[in-house]
Amino acid sequence: MESVTKMVSQRPVVIFSKTSCCISHTVKSLLQDFGVSPVVYELDEIPRGGEIEAALARLGHNPVVPAVFIGGELVGGANEVMSLHLQRNLRPMLTRAGAMWV
Repeated sequence: MESVTKMVSQRPVVIFSKTSCCISHTVKSLLQDFGVSPVVYELDEIPRGGEIEAALARLGHNPVVPAVFIGGELVGGANEVMSLHLQRNLRPMLTRAGAMWV
């Protein structure tokens, strides 16, 4: 859990994903369309990916991927990110985190 906290505190937007997850791809594309350059950790390609996946599950995040952190805080997965976008709250959140310029 400590390693996840360290990983998400180093950049404004961090996404934990799997290369085979089409929903993760959609979330990454949405954020990139905003001009955000998230750090993406593909859990099926990195060392200790299984441990990180277990830590995310312990946070209560289900399904585990995508797991989106903005400003060091767990926002959630695709449903939460899309809801924030539709409510017009995603852009201000990204701006506050320093992930994009106004």
